[in-house]
Amino acid sequence: MNRLLIVEDEKHLADGLRFNLESQGYAVEAVETGEAALDLVIGKSERFDVVILDIMLPGIDGFTVVSEMRRASKYVPTLILTARGQPDDVLQGFAAGADDYLAKPFELAILIARVRSLVRRREWLHASLGTPGTQHPGTFAFDDTVVHFDRLQIQVRNQVFPLTLMESNLLRCLIRHKGEAVSRKVMLEEVWELHEDTDTRAIDNFVVRLRRYIERDPRRPRHLLTVRGVGYRFVASAVERS
Repeated sequence: MNRLLIVEDEKHLADGLRFNLESQGYAVEAVETGEAALDLVIGKSERFDVVILDIMLPGIDGFTVVSEMRRASKYVPTLILTARGQPDDVLQGFAAGADDYLAKPFELAILIARVRSLVRRREWLHASLGTPGTQHPGTFAFDDTVVHFDRLQIQVRNQVFPLTLMESNLLRCLIRHKGEAVSRKVMLEEVWELHEDTDTRAIDNFVVRLRRYIERDPRRPRHLLTVRGVGYRFVASAVERS
């Protein structure tokens, strides 16, 4: 049974989410503060498959919670809840290491779909890693970069950077379509299992982060190329760019 952690200080909302998610077959734990969340995830090393995290919390905020989890190498897929989906909150959440976001107020069905997507992506990642003959190899090398999907890490020259689940899945998607223009719609469906009514700026934010890892000059990318009006294209070498 998949375990979820809800971090929400509005008790009526936390109780409602817990009830509905438990009815979907999840085991759910709820806490009201970021400190309590970090105690469970880092201090007690409890295993959760997804964290649903409100940004506005008493004490330390949700951004700090995500950052501290990532710093402690706890890469639990995290869905942040933001007030009115303000762009600054969304960008800061992704910069901290969040995998997805929802703006309050939100539809319960959409939240459940987002959680289901994160759980499935995590399960799919672990099921496909290192399997002989699979089209999703455990590692992929190009230029002076090695992506370790099995470790959620990317090694660029002498530096190693941790990847979040969705960073890994998005990069895997682009590599799988190597040389092709991949639309945002395709990326949403393959990576997030969502449809086109979702805000696609989230994809752009993830690409910006990936470029910081793998591009020598992120302003002049050589591997993660923008295809104007469509989406992005991954190329591994100069030959493919020509």
